[in-house]
Amino acid sequence: MEQIWQWGLIVTSSVILFLLSPLAKNTNQFFKAVHHKKAPNTFMLMGSLVISWIFAKSITNAANLGLDYGIVGGVAYAAYYVSFAVAGLIIFQMRKQGKFKSIHHFLITRFGKGAVAVFSILIAIRLFNEVWSNTMVIGTYFGETGSSPYYWSILVFTALTLAYTLKGGLSSSIFTDVIQMALFSILLFIILWNVFHVDTSFSPSKALTTGVWSFEMGVNLLLAALLQSFSYPFHDPVLTDRGFISSPRVTRKSFLWASLVGALSIILFSIIGVYAKHSGLQGQAAVEVGKAFGVVILLVINFIMITSAASTLDSTFSSFSKLLSVDLNMGNTLKFGRWSMAAIAILGTIPVFLDAEILSATTISGTMVIGLTPVFLFWKSETPKISFYLSVFCGILFGFLLLFEMFPQALIFTNGKYADLLWINFWGIFSCILLYFIPKWIK
Repeated sequence: MEQIWQWGLIVTSSVILFLLSPLAKNTNQFFKAVHHKKAPNTFMLMGSLVISWIFAKSITNAANLGLDYGIVGGVAYAAYYVSFAVAGLIIFQMRKQGKFKSIHHFLITRFGKGAVAVFSILIAIRLFNEVWSNTMVIGTYFGETGSSPYYWSILVFTALTLAYTLKGGLSSSIFTDVIQMALFSILLFIILWNVFHVDTSFSPSKALTTGVWSFEMGVNLLLAALLQSFSYPFHDPVLTDRGFISSPRVTRKSFLWASLVGALSIILFSIIGVYAKHSGLQGQAAVEVGKAFGVVILLVINFIMITSAASTLDSTFSSFSKLLSVDLNMGNTLKFGRWSMAAIAILGTIPVFLDAEILSATTISGTMVIGLTPVFLFWKSETPKISFYLSVFCGILFGFLLLFEMFPQALIFTNGKYADLLWINFWGIFSCILLYFIPKWIK
């Protein structure tokens, strides 16, 4: 019966979104979300940004970190949402002072076509990973990894999300994001109300005082997230595409609000994990709390996952389509835009059927893009083209040092989980900035 309800939620929500989505009749509507000759307003843009980043993978992580470290884990993960504030302020300056029309426009002007090619490969890998990493979370709610229900749910979910995104492109994505954000807020309220209402021994004050503020218990991750926030947003076209569609002032306001609302949403969702810790539950925090409260709450949690995964997936399809059609100028037409969406949907689903170890090896982590830190943080500084390559490839090198656990222990000054992540990012960013400016100093 539970499975039937879950299938009903996926199919019904997707059909409703398809019927409500605007039909894009020109490239402005499809790639720039212009509707009735108007760009998205502050509220729409803020809602779209937040829900596009609160994806199934991130709220699963937030709940699990709440289980592991208490509220400290939730705050640590929420620190990634500083990315919105950083991107919003820098993109505002780039548009007002530099008169740049996109990230690609800035890169080709300053560093040439080679830099655009390297950057496009990085973000294409990021978008490719977004597809399978989110749909796999949906699959786990329908069956064991590798089972028929697991695979079928992923295929059906991807196809239904693709259908309404093909209809309107970025217009569909932003329009449905606002609906999905409202749904997410209501569903999160229902879950938290049940958590605090049913178990009187668990109160908001108790939730906010769990955990220990030490490096070992989450502060390593908190500081690593803050460091990565200076580069992480710029390799995510889902975020940066939204930085160039409304006026600079509307954009800046939307990004700053999104930083606050997104961080708060993640902290609130991590309380589910904090409750799991309080109740002595083990495993996937969100799933176990859902089971503990019965079928209705489990379905509500499942629906939150479906909503957040769909919002990320439709944004991923839109961004990949714009990357090929507009940014790389391969074919600025509705037909090409829609075919490229179908291509990323198919290619991004293939890894689901491969070994999970292969998947982890292909993931470009936040560490691998720390080389973008000086490129965007010091965007006003006139540096030679070689600076871009030295910084970006230095960041990729530090990413591999983390991946293969080859970083010298003598340079890691804290203990506990995520200590290596923190210090590799610290030394990596320091090295990238140094390499970025050396050619300028020599010149």
